[in-house]
Amino acid sequence: MARILIAEDDPLIASFLEKGLRAKGWPTVHVDNGHAAEELGASGQFDLLILDIGLPGKGGLEVLRGLRGRGHRVPVLVLTGRPQLSDVVDTLDLGADDYMTKPFRFEELLARVRARLRDLGTPQTHVISAGVVELDLLARRATVGGRPVELTAREFTLLEILARHPDQVLSREQLLSRAWGYDFDPTSNIINVYVSSLRKKLGTGVIETLRGFGYRMRTH
Repeated sequence: MARILIAEDDPLIASFLEKGLRAKGWPTVHVDNGHAAEELGASGQFDLLILDIGLPGKGGLEVLRGLRGRGHRVPVLVLTGRPQLSDVVDTLDLGADDYMTKPFRFEELLARVRARLRDLGTPQTHVISAGVVELDLLARRATVGGRPVELTAREFTLLEILARHPDQVLSREQLLSRAWGYDFDPTSNIINVYVSSLRKKLGTGVIETLRGFGYRMRTH
């Protein structure tokens, strides 16, 4: 099983990442400063480094420069709150394998983690089937009973979360945190809006509401 090193000094984000990745079966180790990130990143013990740019002690770019300068090729997924094109270019030029800006959606991060670990033999599921719904994760296409359905990016993400847990009740908070990221607003009614939109496109009976508990995708 691939091991993931998380270098992040924000305890909220670090906890969010650790809980989410461990729930998917990946062992994680967390450090909150650049010196420890570079030392462990160079140890050969990890298959992926999730690296925050704004680390104390030694910034993420310095860590990345140090690792690549010493010939260490551990895949690096950079997280940053700076979305400027120049920052993206500098980070990739230094040898980062991927780049995400904060805030981010956990399901998107998962997709990027799976992509980075693909060469290590991590099992990849490109098509998810749940009842009458089939999702092609690579092409980002959805069908219902063989009929193509046009979905927005966020609708597809929400449907993917439900399809990965068929016949399982997921609370609004679970759906919000996975689809909208660590900074979701628990008082928002956005899930209701998107579920309503999905029902119009998928038909009745696919997504079920359990009052006071949440939603589930029915497969029978």
